[in-house]
Amino acid sequence: MASNETLAELWEVIGDRVQYPREGSYVGSLLRDPKGIDRVLEKVGEETTEFILAVKNGRKQEVVMEAADLLFHVLVSLKAAGAEFSSVLDELESRRR
Repeated sequence: MASNETLAELWEVIGDRVQYPREGSYVGSLLRDPKGIDRVLEKVGEETTEFILAVKNGRKQEVVMEAADLLFHVLVSLKAAGAEFSSVLDELESRRR
């Protein structure tokens, strides 16, 4: 079972790709796209639609895959926006009370 460590590691990798661009990096290609942040947000929209359709159509395996894609692209967009993932976690925690 995956843990918060998985998300933390993914966040670190995304940050690393931003700070130290690598040839062939998908994160780097999104962030260096001529459309800028719009490219990342397009991917969030695309993955959101795919997730919705998978849920609507009862395709459980696709739901999981699309949720992972959506979460990944949300993390990239957070990084591009200069927001910290820990701030999102803090916000979620504050809503539990």
